[in-house]
Parts: sequence; structure tokens; C-alpha cells
Amino acid sequence: MSLIGRLIDKLLAKGSITLKLPGKAPRTHGGGGGKHLTVRFTDRMVGFDILRNPRLGFGEAYMDGRLVIEDGTILDLMEMIVGANRWEEMGEGRRALRKGKLTRTLKRLLLPNDVKRARKNVAHHYDIGNDLYELFLDDDLQYSCAYFTDTANSLERAQLEKKAHIAAKLALEPGQRVLDIGCGWGGMALFLHKVAGVDVLGVTLSEEQLKVARHRAAEAGVSDHVRFELIDYRLVEEQFDRIVSVGMFEHVGKPQYPKFFAAIARLLDTKGIALLHAIGRMRGPGLTSAWIRRYIFPGGYIPALSDVAPVVERSGLWLTDLEVLHLHYAETLRHWRQRFLANRASLADLYDDRFCRMWEFYLAASETSFRHGGFMVFQAQLSHALDAAPLTRDYMTDADRN
Repeated sequence: MSLIGRLIDKLLAKGSITLKLPGKAPRTHGGGGGKHLTVRFTDRMVGFDILRNPRLGFGEAYMDGRLVIEDGTILDLMEMIVGANRWEEMGEGRRALRKGKLTRTLKRLLLPNDVKRARKNVAHHYDIGNDLYELFLDDDLQYSCAYFTDTANSLERAQLEKKAHIAAKLALEPGQRVLDIGCGWGGMALFLHKVAGVDVLGVTLSEEQLKVARHRAAEAGVSDHVRFELIDYRLVEEQFDRIVSVGMFEHVGKPQYPKFFAAIARLLDTKGIALLHAIGRMRGPGLTSAWIRRYIFPGGYIPALSDVAPVVERSGLWLTDLEVLHLHYAETLRHWRQRFLANRASLADLYDDRFCRMWEFYLAASETSFRHGGFMVFQAQLSHALDAAPLTRDYMTDADRN
């Protein structure tokens, strides 16, 4: 039996995979009794590359077209493997999936994500062309977890309800000044101004996003009230009544957490409220996938709440409200993946097949991680003062209903 076949047997207590290796007869592995897939390796080195570092080698083999699923999709394969090794079980198979170059990974995590490096990392992902994002995101270009009050809702409605949910937690009042850290293409800033009459400064490190955000503000005739700047949050000097950051904290890097929350504390008025919306881990600190770090989000780190809470405490801020959104991102990614695949031909013309396989792998891996891998999204409300927000949470639910 091949070594890769033994790994499959270890991973799959249920389900089976027929493996086709060059020069060998097909052989079926796994516990059986569930879904079946046929996987073909196009060269003899695929199995060795996966065994050497499963998370990196698996993604690279699929991206390069060296691992071919003959009767299904990459999502089918991931659902089979990750679904059989759910994060809460932490069995032998999941330990095998975690194999990798630990020392090298830790060194990378400790690299200083300074202003120059942060800008380079952002450009790697966000400055590859707005056409890509326009083909799979919602109409408002929200590139973060939506909020599904009903899983039957459209992506557009779920993203609108996400913005409304965040606005409710900010307890906005007309005329207040709001800082949007990592403002993306400007949708959140424009929404907050529209629903609450606040003035917003959005900051980003992406030149492509900045162009779109400024154009949208000008087109809406609100450039005097909603401004966008290409600047690192650490270099902002003004003070604000409210601060919001959605889907940006994942790019900060763990060594920068003290500076991040120190900046929030410095920029937030004494009676102000900040709202942080970010991806988190349910089972304590972990390591970001080597494949994700190399090809999708260099410098990224997904925190556990135990990574974040002690730093917030030392910053002098109060954690005044915390909500965990489970499965909302899995549903969001399902919509993104479906839209991506529906536009795959157009994307292949814009980029190439390898790029499309890379993004298909990224979206499928992310979806399975939020369904089976112990990932979630948290929304943390922060303030300097105990009485910055109303005494009960009724103001949030009342605003959501409206």
C-alpha cells in the first residue's frame, strides 16, 4: 500500500477514495459506507509533496492541476476529509492534517507586520483587479461575513443586514465622526452615513479599493461627509466618536495586537464606542495554513479569543459586548463560491486556469473550515467608559428590527 493510501485510510473513517497513481492499478481507500470520489495524480511526486506538508502540498497539487478529481469537485473532497475530522474531535486524522514545518511557521508569524510590510501584504490580495471581486461579491462589494437571519436570504440581503447589525451596535447619532479601519470598497462607510447622518473617514492600504471608494462617494454626492484615505491606521492622528473595523483584523498579525488596540484606545473619544468584526478560532490559538499564507493572505493570522482578550484588557479598553456568529461565514462563502464558479470562464479570460483553481481551492477550503474546522466570526464592542453604551442590549435589537 502507498503511503498516501495509508494517510487516506487514517483520515477517512467514513467514505472512500479510489486513488489513481501513475503506473499503478487504481486502489480504493477509506472506511467506506459514505460518499465516494475518484482522485488521480498526474505524476509520481504528488503523493510525496502532500505527505511532506499536507496542507501546503494538497493545495499546490490542486492549483497546479496535478491532483484531479474525476467525479466531483474540490469542495466534495474537502467536505469528505474535513467533515470526517471535525475540529471538536481532534482525532488521529486531524493531527495528521496539522503536520508541517512548525518552527518555520512560528518564525513567519513573528515577522514584524510594519507599515511597509502591511501595505505589501494588502496589495498581494486586494490589488489584483477589482473585476475579480465584482464577479463574486454582492452588489455593495462586501468582502466579509454576511449576517443571515434566514439562510434562504440572498447574499445582498444578508450583507445589508450585516451592515445594519453593526450600525446598531455602534449606537450612532447624527453628526458623530466615525473611523472605518480597513474600509474596503467603501460600502460600510457609505451605509453608516446614509442611515445615521454621521461623517466617516475610511482608511485602507489598497490603492484599487481606494479608487472605487472615492468614486462611489463622489457619485453619491457625499464626499464632504465620507472621505477615504490611503493610510495605515497606526498613522491616523484624529479622534473619533465611533470606530469600526470589519474583516481587517485578520491581517494585523499577532505581534501587532498591542499596537492595534493601543491605536483604538488613542483614537477613540472617552465616551466613544468601537466595533471589531473579525474571524476567530473556537479551539484556542493555532497556525494559519501554510498554503493560505503563501498564496492568499501573506502576514495573516486568525486569532482565538484568548489571543485577543488579554491584549484588550492591557489596552485600558472595556470589552462591553461580544457576539459569536457561527455558520454565517460558511453560508457567505457558499454564495461566493457559487458565484465564482458561475463566472469561471470570464475569470479564466481575465487571469488563467491556475489562478481559478487557486481561488476555487481557497473558497472551498474556507467554507469547509467554517462548517467543520472550528472557525467563527466574532463582533467585539469596545469602549473607554462603562456608560458609553445603553444599559441593556435592547437598543441593538430594536435597531435591527427597524
